Amino acid sequence: MNALFVLIPIALGLGAAGLAAFFWSMRNGQYDDMEGAAVRILIDDDEAGPDER
Repeated sequence: MNALFVLIPIALGLGAAGLAAFFWSMRNGQYDDMEGAAVRILIDDDEAGPDER
């Protein structure tokens, strides 16, 4: 029972830290370009020379 008095505040603190990190990433624009990586993988690199690979 005494362990719950320690583990519950730790779990709530970690949850709050995760939520704060999520809101920080939203505020700094981490999720602005949702389709960029999906389109970039389709770009063909045939034009690149042998030194650029």
